[in-house]
Amino acid sequence: MKGWKNMAKPARYAVQIGAVDAEGASDLTLYREAVGDARLAQRLGYDAVWLVEHHFSDYYPTPNPLMFMSHIAAACPGLGLGTSVMVLPWYDPVRFAEDVSMLCTLTEGPLHIGMGRGTAKLEYDALRVPMTEARDRFRECWEVMQLALAGKPFRYHGRHLKLDREIIVRPVLGDKKPNFYGAIGSPESAEIMADLGLPPLSLSQFPDYLLLKILARWRTRAASLGHPTDVTLPISCKCFIGDSDEEARAEARHHLSRFYKLQAEHYTVDSTPWSDIEGYQQFAKIFGGMKEMADPAKIDPILDRNLVGSPETVAEKITQLRSLGFDYFIVSNATAGVTREARHRMMRRFTEEVVPMVDRAKVPDAPTFPARAAE
Repeated sequence: MKGWKNMAKPARYAVQIGAVDAEGASDLTLYREAVGDARLAQRLGYDAVWLVEHHFSDYYPTPNPLMFMSHIAAACPGLGLGTSVMVLPWYDPVRFAEDVSMLCTLTEGPLHIGMGRGTAKLEYDALRVPMTEARDRFRECWEVMQLALAGKPFRYHGRHLKLDREIIVRPVLGDKKPNFYGAIGSPESAEIMADLGLPPLSLSQFPDYLLLKILARWRTRAASLGHPTDVTLPISCKCFIGDSDEEARAEARHHLSRFYKLQAEHYTVDSTPWSDIEGYQQFAKIFGGMKEMADPAKIDPILDRNLVGSPETVAEKITQLRSLGFDYFIVSNATAGVTREARHRMMRRFTEEVVPMVDRAKVPDAPTFPARAAE
């Protein structure tokens, strides 16, 4: 962002957990493993654990993150909890607002609700929600959430939801409020989330010049609308740490190639007519190379953008991301087939070796990129 000088805030760290373990584990085992990961994360001092939402496949068998989070809250009192992400178009907005309000009341730690509109046609079709309505449904659900969590009587008249009878959703206790974020998949979506007053939740799969552009466009639009811009800026990163870069990259290639294979299958990249679905045309390009990333020989560009390497390399990459403006890092290697030993090893090495190096590092000013790259 031209003229923007980095004013780095202290970094915070969370870990994304999932219902994952060695090949062939039962769903009961997978869920128990995720709770065990949450317990370890709390002992190691992570700010929170975050969960994803997915349905109907082995990609991530976590169809109800809010229910799962209430269980984790009981097992780990005081631990922060987050979602990355809840897919709002699949929910009745009033019921979703009640669920979030109740969860916030029951939990002791901070609650982070990352929200998105989802990109899996399989899930949209099975949940009987037209994918072409995703953007409108996302907006209406978020608008209802804001009215509901104010704790005052309200009505609502939208395209998909008409609430003629005045209702009141029981508010969260005291001053405790959830932290909300909007998932970002492009510079254009950054401006859409800014219009809604939502801080961006980004992914490190994008190159740095694009991440910088996403944050710049979000800041500019949010500031023009009078929304606060001095907010937490989270980014979700895959993380594999080894004694050397070569060791870490070998482990990451093995696990992430399977991850991208499952992702390509879940998102039906070969059969979904992206160009025919309103609001999703850009995903034809985004998902175009997904199948290639299932090939371990072609995955190196993605490894470069994530936290893969020795502790020194991972710390350097985090410092680089901090220079772009990010201050909240959600790290994970919890994908299908990754064993407890590998997950816990990463979580320990990150807090014990990487974080102290990041804390000592000076954050440089935001980088500049050639005009062509920034366009």
